[in-house]
Amino acid sequence: MDQSQLLKGVLDVAVLAVLRESDGYGYDVLRRLRAAGLDEVADASVYGTLRRLYNAGLLTSYVEPSLEGPHRKYYSLNPRGRDQLVESTKTWHEFAAALGGLLAEDR
Repeated sequence: MDQSQLLKGVLDVAVLAVLRESDGYGYDVLRRLRAAGLDEVADASVYGTLRRLYNAGLLTSYVEPSLEGPHRKYYSLNPRGRDQLVESTKTWHEFAAALGGLLAEDR
């Protein structure tokens, strides 16, 4: 199964989950997703997801100076984003349980 296809459906919740732990800028979020095992996630997908979640009112942002180059735009979960993460987590667990039941060898 192609992991990149699976990622398309769950990248929003994965990004929200990463930002639950601490605020992050684009490359930082990408690095944390990859460190969590989502090696196939593309740079452009993460940046697009951050913009989409921000435009949907689920994230807030602020700019911090950087010693290594241009200023960095950090994103953080706001209350709507936290509520969405709770709902998406519930949906994911229900979906995973249903699929796990279908895939069980002893059905």
